[in-house]
Amino acid sequence: MDKRNDSVVTEFIFMGITQDPLLQIIFFVVFLAVYLINVVGNIGMMVLIVTDAQLHTPMYFFLCNLSLVDLGYASTIAPRMLADLLTQHRVISFSSCATQFAFFMGYVDAECYVLAAMAYDLFVAICYPLHYSTIMSNRVCLVLTLGSYLAGLVSLTAHTSLTFSLDYCGSNIINHFFCEIPPLLALSCSDTYISEILLFSLCGFIEFSTILIIFISYAFILIAILRVSSAEGRLKAFSACGSHLSGVTLFYGTVMFVYLRPTPAYSLDQDKWAFVFYTVIIPMLNPMIYSLRNKDVKAAFKRLTSRKPQE
Repeated sequence: MDKRNDSVVTEFIFMGITQDPLLQIIFFVVFLAVYLINVVGNIGMMVLIVTDAQLHTPMYFFLCNLSLVDLGYASTIAPRMLADLLTQHRVISFSSCATQFAFFMGYVDAECYVLAAMAYDLFVAICYPLHYSTIMSNRVCLVLTLGSYLAGLVSLTAHTSLTFSLDYCGSNIINHFFCEIPPLLALSCSDTYISEILLFSLCGFIEFSTILIIFISYAFILIAILRVSSAEGRLKAFSACGSHLSGVTLFYGTVMFVYLRPTPAYSLDQDKWAFVFYTVIIPMLNPMIYSLRNKDVKAAFKRLTSRKPQE
């Protein structure tokens, strides 16, 4: 293990979140609870939307897919992180690292486009309510969703090929709790300048193109809301956007903080907590954000629970 400088790296070792045994136990209990809430919340949301006919609308179709990608990228990271908190043997093979990295990037970038599709859906619902069912047809919803997953597939392919085509022949210790771009680039013995530029450009395109869609959608939504004469109507429209806007702010705020900075600006020890929030906490919060303030979801949950005793 000490002669890694002269050999090609075939496995990596995670430093993890902390080296303190007591904190490891505390973090394990906390993050296990968070992950279980995440799983129950997102699966529950998907089951509710699929089984309740009154939720078979474009908005809830996109919300179901949001729960799917949230569960996907959290499950790519959290189980491994939890296992590493209970052991000092935190070794991951080169291929497993690349696989974890690929799935994570694919799910995250797919979520960007799902959030953008949800913003477009809100725009049509508020600005063109009479034509909503025609514009947001089943075919359009399916195309937007498949396009989101296709974008995630293209992104994971590009990110993985760029990152793992570099040479890793020095230290194999990753100062992180999962395989991610900044700590991997820090380990590479190749010239990473071109890779950094390409990766930064790709991340920037994905983030800013989807943010632009969201921003334009909300600009037209705001104009439409301000034209509503009644205060009750404006409040109802704002309420419809509140959950999505909260989710977008949390997600993109963290994504831009952890990715859209030049490599020298990274402080891996400090940024671990931003990644914890990004990979573990946000997927848990989304089902709460979209359900606690949503009367339709609450009503659907009551209908679902009231049917069980009769069955």
